[in-house]
Amino acid sequence: MATKKKGRFLVWLAVLAVGGAAAWYWFGRTPEVAPVRYDTAAIDRGAVVARITATGTLSALVTVQVGSQVSGRIKELNVDFNDRVTKGQVLAQLDPQMFEASLAQAQANYDAARAQLTRARVEATQASRQAKRTTGLAARELVAVADAETAQSGAQVARGQIGVAQAAVRQAEASLHQAKVNLGYTTVVSPIDGVVLARSVDVGQTVAASLQAPTLFVLAEDLRKMEVHTSVAEADVGRLQPGMRANFTVDAWPGEKFAGKVRQIRNSATTVQNVVTYDAVVDVANEALKLRPGMTANVAFVLAEREGILRVPNAALRFRPADAADAAGPVVAASAEIPTVGRASRKGRRGASAEAGVPADTPRQVYVLRAGKPFAVQFRAGLTDGVQTEVVQGPLKEGEKVVTGVAGSAMPKSSGGPPPGAFRVL
Repeated sequence: MATKKKGRFLVWLAVLAVGGAAAWYWFGRTPEVAPVRYDTAAIDRGAVVARITATGTLSALVTVQVGSQVSGRIKELNVDFNDRVTKGQVLAQLDPQMFEASLAQAQANYDAARAQLTRARVEATQASRQAKRTTGLAARELVAVADAETAQSGAQVARGQIGVAQAAVRQAEASLHQAKVNLGYTTVVSPIDGVVLARSVDVGQTVAASLQAPTLFVLAEDLRKMEVHTSVAEADVGRLQPGMRANFTVDAWPGEKFAGKVRQIRNSATTVQNVVTYDAVVDVANEALKLRPGMTANVAFVLAEREGILRVPNAALRFRPADAADAAGPVVAASAEIPTVGRASRKGRRGASAEAGVPADTPRQVYVLRAGKPFAVQFRAGLTDGVQTEVVQGPLKEGEKVVTGVAGSAMPKSSGGPPPGAFRVL
């Protein structure tokens, strides 16, 4: 019996020994950490261009809407879409029959008014003679004085009728002129040399000009000179100036850039869903006639540009380790004693940055990879285009690798939590 109890005790002791060894193996050993690998990018030299982007619509420099000032039926159409026209060229003809009849009636009224004037003059002459004879007879007491006075009054009335007839002639002449003008309006002519952009009527269609002149054609004066009307946000409009360069692209010609120049920033604001924008007009040369009115343009206004400068990727500016205190090495700061990077002076760089709306000599920090470990380095930043940032001052050198992110996993092989000193991207 004692031997059996002793055997059980030895079994349990062996089990406890094996369990303790297993526990020590799994929980007592130091976790192995996989090496950290970093994504890097090289500091290089190149161009940095600060831009403001906006969308706009292309239109002809001068656009004229040609309408009809009289109502009538379209009898002829002499031009169509995209036709080139010259000033004075007949574009369309309205049916002139009604206006010809009105002109004939006005001419008859004018002739009748002139005849009435002639009659009034003859009657005035006759009345004047009659008054003169009657006055002579009354002086010799051959007729009554009252008859002489009546004759004189009749002469005065006859002379007054001449004035009435003259006014009637002028009125008829005005009506005749109006009828001639209306008849002339039945012929629609081009007011400019240009191209037909739109035609709104067809032969046989009746146009009514009772309230306003209906638009028959839309003409563009010269498509070799165009303009882009852009909608610039109120936060950016203060940085635009007339004469500033602008580049834009259109969907019709992908990959091709067109150049322009800001002509005007209009003060009238447009508000859509509480978003305020301003119209910046960009002049564009279109000698090849690739651009057409109505195209949507993606415009970039060039605020400032630098060539051959030292630049660092913006992705490196956004990288931060999980614990900045774990970054290897001390922070190397940019100071006033550090020489300015590049050929331009620090003063010149400050002016360029302010010109682009970016605070000059802004202190920034990146992590440079040295001996496989990130070192925090500060420098003074200048111009930026959203992808690259100019290095104004600092110990950064061309060709150095800056950390842009963590590529490998820093997780221990036997644990679910991160090891001490692991880095992460914020």
